[in-house]
Amino acid sequence: MMQTERLRPYFLILFLVGVFALTVAVFWPFLKPLALAAVFAVVLQGLHQRISRFLGGWPSASALLTVIMSVVLILLPLSLIGVLVGNEARSLYLSLEQGGGQSALAGLFSSVDETISRIAPGLGGFSQDLSTNIDTYAKEALQWVTGHAGEIFSSISRLLLAFFVFFIALYYLLKDGKRVRQMLIELSPLSDREDAGVFDRLELAVNSTIRGSLVIALVQGILSTVGFLLFGVPNAILWGTVAAVAALIPGIGTALVFIPIVIFLFSVGATTPAVGLLIWGSFAVGLVDNLLGPKLIGRGMKLHPLLVLLSVLGGLIFFGPAGIFLGPLTLSLLFALLSIYADLSRAA
Repeated sequence: MMQTERLRPYFLILFLVGVFALTVAVFWPFLKPLALAAVFAVVLQGLHQRISRFLGGWPSASALLTVIMSVVLILLPLSLIGVLVGNEARSLYLSLEQGGGQSALAGLFSSVDETISRIAPGLGGFSQDLSTNIDTYAKEALQWVTGHAGEIFSSISRLLLAFFVFFIALYYLLKDGKRVRQMLIELSPLSDREDAGVFDRLELAVNSTIRGSLVIALVQGILSTVGFLLFGVPNAILWGTVAAVAALIPGIGTALVFIPIVIFLFSVGATTPAVGLLIWGSFAVGLVDNLLGPKLIGRGMKLHPLLVLLSVLGGLIFFGPAGIFLGPLTLSLLFALLSIYADLSRAA
């Protein structure tokens, strides 16, 4: 009997670990939509509170209306952009395959080659090989993208199930978020004050990361697309999307896309569009960081842009498309916990 009494705690712990592992296995297929729902619940909290006040504190209706507005204002436009980018990438690939891209690249590098030959006559003559090689690499890259695009949508039922779980989880996290938070605080071995600090800093980190780096990159991508459309750049939505990704690169940003396009326009004799696009990129797009950055980031954790970029790229590799949110979320959680650990170390 006494032997049984001594083994009881160990049996309970072993049983608890086994059930916990089984529960993790059950929920694992829904990790991405659940994590994304948590991120969106934090980001949409301000909108949800305003809607709740407008509806007189009706939690179910305010949560449902917030979800509907997020679909209309965020997910539908992003889905439309995804379709348009896919179509333009396919169009660009077909153009390169038929030789249209090679003639454009040849014109660009021929112009550069002539300039180099005038400055240093012995260094010219590389344009034909270089343009052909880049054309080949561009074809291969776009062929890989178009070849793998179908894999993203290959399992329609699984995609629809993920969306269903995401919206249901988002609804309940908005509706019962405070109760979920309190339950986690009670289950945590840390003190209530320390748990509250973890949640507060994590919320601050998510807001500063999503609203700061990613929203600014989105705004710069939209403005870049507008500029490309205004000045007649082909495949404007595709290059605007590339500019949005490039905006995450510290120290370079959208210049990585604008400068080659401006050079290309100059090389084909489109001087006015080239000058106009250069001015647009320098002012309309370039000033977004200075104007919107302080307002969006506020007093957040202000993660280094390089860390944000690596978290987005690593998140995309590890999580897939959801990694654009889950990567920065993981980084934010790490820094929030490190900050709590530093506070505990100083207190000890």
